[in-house]
Amino acid sequence: MPRLALYTLVVCVLAVAAAVVSFVQGSLLGIVWVLLAGLSSNMTWYYVRRAKLERAAREAAASR
Repeated sequence: MPRLALYTLVVCVLAVAAAVVSFVQGSLLGIVWVLLAGLSSNMTWYYVRRAKLERAAREAAASR
């Protein structure tokens, strides 16, 4: 897993935890944490997919 994908995954998990804590405490600030979790989740999938495509391109170039 690429390093940036790992970092964004950690941010996503922490944002989800912060959202849960915020909502349990009755704060609507949890909405911001949910949005941050969604953004970091999308970034994680982007970096994982990009690394996968780059690896496939390298393997295709090596097999020619």
